[in-house]
Amino acid sequence: MAAPQVHDTDVHKRGEDQAGPSSSPPPSSLPIYHEQFAREDDDFVLESLEGTLYRVNSYTLRTTCGLFRTMLSLPCPPDPSQDPSQRTTSTPTSTPTHPPLAIHQPDAVLVPLLCLMSGLPEPALPTLADIAAVLHLAEIWDAPGPIAFLRPAVCTPAFLASDPLRVYALAAHFGWRAEAQAASTHTLRLNLLNPSSPDALADTDIPGCALLPLLALHRTRRDTLRALLDSPERFLAGNGSPFFCATCATTPLDNRSWRELKARVFKEMEARPLGDMLGVPVGGMAAWEESKACWAAVCTKADCSAANYDRVATLRQMRSCVDSLPCQVEVDWLAEDI
Repeated sequence: MAAPQVHDTDVHKRGEDQAGPSSSPPPSSLPIYHEQFAREDDDFVLESLEGTLYRVNSYTLRTTCGLFRTMLSLPCPPDPSQDPSQRTTSTPTSTPTHPPLAIHQPDAVLVPLLCLMSGLPEPALPTLADIAAVLHLAEIWDAPGPIAFLRPAVCTPAFLASDPLRVYALAAHFGWRAEAQAASTHTLRLNLLNPSSPDALADTDIPGCALLPLLALHRTRRDTLRALLDSPERFLAGNGSPFFCATCATTPLDNRSWRELKARVFKEMEARPLGDMLGVPVGGMAAWEESKACWAAVCTKADCSAANYDRVATLRQMRSCVDSLPCQVEVDWLAEDI
């Protein structure tokens, strides 16, 4: 029997048999083994969706995967092609005696997982989707080692900045408390309920038990800030009923501009619950027309014309309110990390 060919991962398909004058099979009909998993002494063969074969030691499979530990503990059915008189109950040799086990997963997912299970060099997984695919296959196979290895890679600053919802979904699915809380904070710059937003929740797979706390976090920040902005204890000039000009002490303030500014702040918190545009002297809300009108409002008394609001003190108080808001989900629905 001819030795198996070893090909790179870019080659996935077996060629079709071609008729020819030679009686030997064409090279394309020979088994295609992945170059990292082609050792002759490994006794178990897996086959990917593309048809690539992988030789893996059965001991590695048993000790790293609960699925294969159970599978390989079951008695093997006899090979129907083998002569019954030649069957033996002795320990099988390293040469596989059964057809490859079909794994309905692509090479791009199977190779990284097998590398992690076999202690080979760390595979390249450049995107969060790549990591998620390997994690889900490891979960199906009951392989805790690869899951633990990939856990830190999920919560990197790059992924938190680019796709916090998917990081949150993965963390919630696998019960990772710290990662779920970190990702929930990064979702505060997103408008989760905007159907036209590319970050809409319909595109994610967040479990219901994790989705409700996330929505509650966004709503709590918005509603709590509104209550703080309406508080006379924090914003006396704007919320006092009535409040007289601090300079002439005789003219009640017209707080229409303050109410319009609060309405704009509430709208901003709906669209971006992070609130990083609020309470800043330069940029952000400083460029709003409502802000300019509020800071330009003055006493209506002819010989007074004092400013209705202290701009610096108001912005400082508003920033303090934003900073006091909760910034991560409550994760009582998650078990403590071990």
